Amino acid sequence: MDTISEFLTRIRNAGIAKHEKVDVPASKVRAGIADILANQGLIRSYKIAKDSKQGVMRVYLKYDQDGMHAINTIQRVSRPGRRVYVKSTEIPVVRSGLGMSIISTSQGMMSDKDAQAKNLGGELVCKLW
Repeated sequence: MDTISEFLTRIRNAGIAKHEKVDVPASKVRAGIADILANQGLIRSYKIAKDSKQGVMRVYLKYDQDGMHAINTIQRVSRPGRRVYVKSTEIPVVRSGLGMSIISTSQGMMSDKDAQAKNLGGELVCKLW
């Protein structure tokens, strides 16, 4: 099962339903993606609560004054059946620079601009705008 895709779908569905927060099982990869989204201002924040199993991550969503979700579209690019890898020079520009992509590099999850600045390529996880 694709846990990253499930995480992105939960955020997408919670945004459409106008929920304030969404709970997902915690992992380092999901925390890395949530950290990038929080740094870019696309979610308010996230918290990880420990429990007897793997923990629960609570993601607080962000909306504008009109009540529209900050993330308009979020798409999974690389998936278990078809991995997509890019070099640092081949990182795609999303929506003429208005969007962003998240890349899993050897130094952890990074936004497209951070990966290009550090001259790192990796697995193209998702695109969002």
